[in-house]
Amino acid sequence: MHPPLTPHRHPLCLEIIEEFQKCHLEHPIGKFFGECTELKVKVCLFIAKRVQSCEAEGKFRTKQEASRKAQNYKERRNCGDLSFVGY
Repeated sequence: MHPPLTPHRHPLCLEIIEEFQKCHLEHPIGKFFGECTELKVKVCLFIAKRVQSCEAEGKFRTKQEASRKAQNYKERRNCGDLSFVGY
């Protein structure tokens, strides 16, 4: 089963999604017997790659933010900032 194929959620693979949906319209019974399987695999792989790259980007941002917070902590602690209470 494939994820929801709404164009606004996957604008980069719009062309493949349209081909896949067209195949389903042209082959209403054949789609159950593998007529559109090749396009389905392309769609699923493309979306999986996009999800994976988005997750990697999110992890990178999380690590970047944690590093920034740690640096701020060190700076405030070393400066003797009295408004900062480190536990």
